[in-house]
Amino acid sequence: MIQQINSGEFMQAFHKFDRYAQFGYEALTALYEYFEEVNPDMELDVIAICCDYSHESWKGIASDYDIDVDGVTDDDEGKEIVRDWLNENTSIVGETSSGFVYCTAF
Repeated sequence: MIQQINSGEFMQAFHKFDRYAQFGYEALTALYEYFEEVNPDMELDVIAICCDYSHESWKGIASDYDIDVDGVTDDDEGKEIVRDWLNENTSIVGETSSGFVYCTAF
């Protein structure tokens, strides 16, 4: 049996599992729109999404994955380096005002 949900119900599911803060409003909106586009009939599994996707600043991603951004002082340049790395190594779900939403399962 399939139950379709809207974006508000999607976000409520993350609140219910106490996982909302892992992403926040912008990132969860990006994830909802992404899933609606690529697989609108997917089963919602909040824990699996939390394991397979992340929302992080470009600086956090560079640190987590040892991306060489030494000497980079411009945020736009740093974002571009990290965006290129993510595009080569995983998939970007979306970009928010504070960072990238991306697949960590690679």
